[in-house]
Amino acid sequence: MTMNLEAGTPAMSGARRSLVGWLALAGLFAAAIWLRQVLAANTDVSWLLTAGERVLNGGRLYTDVLETNPPMSVLAYLPAIVLSRMTGLAAETIVDALVFLGILASLTFCTLLLRRHAGFTGARGWVLLLLAFAALAILPTHTFGQREHIALIALLPFLATLIDRITGGVPPRWLAVAAGFGAAVTLAFKPHFALAVYVPLAVVGSVTRTSWRVLLLPEHVAAAVAGLLYVIVTATLWPQFFTDILPLLRDVYVPVKPPLMALLEKPAVSLWAIALLAIVALHRRHRLSPSLTLLMATSAAFAVAFMLQGKGWPYQSYPAIALALFALGYALTSETGASRIWRLGGSLLLLALFVRSMLWFDTSFDALPLQQRVAQLGQKDPAVLAITAEPGIGHPLTRAIGGTWVSRQQGLWIDTYLNVMRRDGMLDQARDYMLQRYVQRERERLIADIRHMPPTILIVDDLTGHGSDWLKAHPDVAALLTDFELVDTVNKVGIFTRKASGS
Repeated sequence: MTMNLEAGTPAMSGARRSLVGWLALAGLFAAAIWLRQVLAANTDVSWLLTAGERVLNGGRLYTDVLETNPPMSVLAYLPAIVLSRMTGLAAETIVDALVFLGILASLTFCTLLLRRHAGFTGARGWVLLLLAFAALAILPTHTFGQREHIALIALLPFLATLIDRITGGVPPRWLAVAAGFGAAVTLAFKPHFALAVYVPLAVVGSVTRTSWRVLLLPEHVAAAVAGLLYVIVTATLWPQFFTDILPLLRDVYVPVKPPLMALLEKPAVSLWAIALLAIVALHRRHRLSPSLTLLMATSAAFAVAFMLQGKGWPYQSYPAIALALFALGYALTSETGASRIWRLGGSLLLLALFVRSMLWFDTSFDALPLQQRVAQLGQKDPAVLAITAEPGIGHPLTRAIGGTWVSRQQGLWIDTYLNVMRRDGMLDQARDYMLQRYVQRERERLIADIRHMPPTILIVDDLTGHGSDWLKAHPDVAALLTDFELVDTVNKVGIFTRKASGS
């Protein structure tokens, strides 16, 4: 009888632990869903949904729809648009649902890969699972559904496969191949993300002393083959990305960036650095485990990608910070010999960094007052045109009021970027003249768009830019908008509608 009780105790303990774990996971899920209801829609996600709708309606990407990112940035949202049209639900709601499904699928894959390892089982396993879910579903706040968010979700099974290998496991081939396809999705979003694939591969090669032979692993072969096919398909279906967009990015987009010191002063850098320094402090008397080394190295790779992009926008730092916080949680649950005081301090620090990171990722342009005022106009199926380089002026405003975006691009950013380069003394006369062709093409496209779809609501941004002065300086555009009158101004942003007939 005693043996049966002793044998049953661990099982009962495990059952209770599982019950508590599932309840905690359900609570986090409920909190994540609540956040999706109270937080503003993401500007870029809103624009990419608009771009995807135009593509599905027959528009040509990089010709009728201008997007500065590789095709995956638009393709990733097409399933949500298709399902939206089938169900009648808002595409934004479908995006949230698909991202949640992606999170659950990604973590399920990771669980299957790591369930045999002591560091990811039992109570410790539940803690890490809950932390991972919180990092994916709650931490992003306004960044939820962004490309960086989806990229990290897709990459996690690949990282789990590599952790399995460096801890002595041999992952099932089908899981490894599936993880490789996930890594290919990550690569497809931005070329910078190659660092987050090949840095952890290098860690595995170093730990297992297999060097270049890691490139023959099924997960890497799958990622490389899928990535190559993606490049071939892009070159075949959307050659304009290489012939038109990349030169534009090289000449106009990439040069405009804050100074290095300004980038280093961003909250993202301090949040990321504090998390990694805390890990080093916890392991001051012990060597970092291979798994922790891989997590920290991947986080560092994403941090380098953040710096290389050079814009300092919060969403671009999400993968680096999310992995750093998860790595800190992993360090706190590991056997480091750290005292209870150190662990308590580390746990409080993790909580503080998590909350501060949520606030950092919730940084966004607040156009809600403008959106509310435009909605009060009560126009049915309005066509919206915004003279602005600020994406947050027109998106998600246009979708929120059930309107149609007139322009083929997110905003008039080329002219603004050129003015920034002039202001900062980055251009000589010859280069300035050369870049004028981009500005001229941007204006010609805008004129063609206005003629193709005459706007019914005009928004002129004098808050983040000088929209009124821009129209005065470009009479060819202003001439198409002479029948508009100002109806209101919200924080230096003018709202115009067409004059009533006969007025």
